[in-house]
Amino acid sequence: MRRTLILFGLLLFSAPLAAQVTGRPLALEDYYREKSVGSPSISPAGDWVAYTVSLRIEEDNGTVTESWIVPANRSGAPIRVQRAGQNVSEPRWEDDGRLSFRHDDARWTIDPARPGQEPAALTTPGVDGVPSPDGRWLARTQDQPVAPRPQPTLSDFERRHEDRFEGEAFDWYPFRRDGQSFPLPDARQEPLAEIVLAPADGGEDGAATRQLTRLGLRPGGLEWHPDGNAILFTADEAVLDELAYGRSDIFLVTVDGELTRLTDDGYTYSGVGFSPQGNWISYVRSFGTDMIIDRKLRHGGPRDLYVRPLAGGEPVNLTAEFDLDAGSPMWSPDGRYLYFETGIGGARHLFRVSPNGGGVEQVTTGERRIQGLDIDRDFRRMTYTVGEFERPADVYVADIDGGNERRLTDLHADFLSEVEVATRPAERILYNSYDGTPVEGFLIFPYAYDPDAGPYPLIVMNHGGPHSASGYGWSFKNMLFSANGYFVFLPNFRSSTGYGDAFKWGTWGAWGTNDGEDVLAGVDHLIAQYPIDRGRVGSTGHSYGGILTNWLITRYPDRFRAAVSGAGASNWTSNYALSDVARTKELEFMGRPWEPEAREIMIRQSAYLNSGGVQAATLFVHGEEDYRVPLEGAIQLYTSLKKQRVPTKLIIYDGMAHGIRGHWNNVHRMMQELQWWETYLKPVGERRASDGG
Repeated sequence: MRRTLILFGLLLFSAPLAAQVTGRPLALEDYYREKSVGSPSISPAGDWVAYTVSLRIEEDNGTVTESWIVPANRSGAPIRVQRAGQNVSEPRWEDDGRLSFRHDDARWTIDPARPGQEPAALTTPGVDGVPSPDGRWLARTQDQPVAPRPQPTLSDFERRHEDRFEGEAFDWYPFRRDGQSFPLPDARQEPLAEIVLAPADGGEDGAATRQLTRLGLRPGGLEWHPDGNAILFTADEAVLDELAYGRSDIFLVTVDGELTRLTDDGYTYSGVGFSPQGNWISYVRSFGTDMIIDRKLRHGGPRDLYVRPLAGGEPVNLTAEFDLDAGSPMWSPDGRYLYFETGIGGARHLFRVSPNGGGVEQVTTGERRIQGLDIDRDFRRMTYTVGEFERPADVYVADIDGGNERRLTDLHADFLSEVEVATRPAERILYNSYDGTPVEGFLIFPYAYDPDAGPYPLIVMNHGGPHSASGYGWSFKNMLFSANGYFVFLPNFRSSTGYGDAFKWGTWGAWGTNDGEDVLAGVDHLIAQYPIDRGRVGSTGHSYGGILTNWLITRYPDRFRAAVSGAGASNWTSNYALSDVARTKELEFMGRPWEPEAREIMIRQSAYLNSGGVQAATLFVHGEEDYRVPLEGAIQLYTSLKKQRVPTKLIIYDGMAHGIRGHWNNVHRMMQELQWWETYLKPVGERRASDGG
């Protein structure tokens, strides 16, 4: 706390200096020069790291993905993995330390110590199932057909007209889901599954496949007990009820078919596993959706990591005093610790906790986000990518305690030698909201920032979720806005993760109210500390960021000159029925639109129903087939602004779901958004010639 207060004071009283410029600003055309690294994986012995590099191709709107390996001790340069001079995909490490990959619909292997050798065909090209500890058996799920629903008997006349029908007819729910064709298939007719055991050798020793469960559900997350005599798994009874919300419970089945249900209490369980010695079960527990609704809770509860003795006994909450969301645990081979990742403020790091107690310890540190974590077989070394504001991610390796860290790749050296993406590093901003709640945010400075050259326009970039967080990590769009002379502010308002349960659930029953005030308090704080023009502030964001933008411009019409709302809802009464996540309203809006309390909340928190007097020139961006936050929300608010003669524009991307994808779409969208800011946030003399200013 003392360090935080000291930092807060430094941010409050330090005088910004003019930035020293050595390279050109980022340009929209640079989008196709950016490389993306992903899928880092470390070999079983911890001596090699494999990863992929993706490059965007303008000509065909596609992406080329390369596979690479590099020595973990950085004793040699990265090596590109190819077969017959062509790229390969899906690199992964086999148990013997060889690297396998996919090419021409087959898997091949190489010895990483001899990268120039001709790849060999993988003689055991993967297994269909989870192998037992002794390798003799494979556990897998096997579909069980569902009896077809009876159909009415039709006359020839009726059949002819049934065959002529063009349209959709359905009597099930849910009937649509974002990113999938409308309408969804009838989930009641989807096959259920059971766990079966099959011999790993295909039955050559005379063993036969046998069915272990008869639950009539869809088991998942199969984990073998170390002695090979039982399998732990999760299953969800909600698959039997189309209107129930998912809630996974834990089950145990022996290889003889003896089934034990371990949980049935309204909570939902995930990340199940056995300790290395097999005497403990570990899992993550959170509140089930139906339990929250039935109990009319005004919060979503904690997400905690538990262990319980396999032989019976009370569960132990290992993170009861850890006010952050526990990720899925990984046991160290000696059973001393469980490791997990989670967000902490705007960062993301690795943590560990002993099953014997003693509190949670943070393993990795720093103002950054680690992603794609992978740990070697003996838990001696790990690899991950590092997210920072000022550069795209690279691959790193470190010891399991976080020490001896080193960067293994430098993918962006040529790009960053020419383009100066940040003439002044982004700053962590700490401030208090109007009611005294501490809030964290991040400020990206304009290119060639000079405090004496202001005042500058400010763009507020609101994150999605709402239960997520902005933080350390590269964003081409944010840096593009910065390159064109804008401050970019990323506030982690209430509802953000990484700040504890009370903060995460601080908007329950009032999306927009507390978080909206957190945003405004942050803007006021920045205006008091930096040369920002109060009359040239814009708000933007996608998904919940668009929702919050809609709220801000309708409830605080004199605070924002312009806005760009991406995939934002504006009318909760209609959104409830049209969205594929009605549960968010049943939870955080306290019910359904026909229930008095919920109806009052939905009307009060709807931007469209409270949109009189809007002043901000607003660009709406939406996918045509967005079923998460349906297009109607943008159309309604667009209509309201048009009727009030407020400058507005609606861009609809054909065939796009909630996440508007494709390089051409991404570039077009950034181009349109930047033009909007240049038109409505820049003084006439500073607008680009292409805008006619």
